[in-house]
Amino acid sequence: MDITESTASGVKVAALKGRLDTATAPTAESAILGMLEGGAKVVADLAEVHYVSSAGLRVLLKAAKQAKAAGGSFAVASPQAPVREVLEISGFDKILSIHPTRDAAVAGLA
Repeated sequence: MDITESTASGVKVAALKGRLDTATAPTAESAILGMLEGGAKVVADLAEVHYVSSAGLRVLLKAAKQAKAAGGSFAVASPQAPVREVLEISGFDKILSIHPTRDAAVAGLA
């Protein structure tokens, strides 16, 4: 799992690359939760994530909960078809703010 951090329009972006599973979830969780400190606005860009396990879903849910508790915002951007399907089947598409592109997610939080 590679994670590239950047900022766009005052919104922090974590671009994830690889699989978001049991082996990589702790790294992703640490990075995303760290970015959320202080009530920040954060987008998890999943454009280059091709697989998400239940451990990966837990990371996204935990990030959304932490953002809400800290007065920040969290959104997911660019999920590929297999990942979007997992988000929909699990019902996470009703819990998380999911956008088709990084730009749309940033605009939604800015």
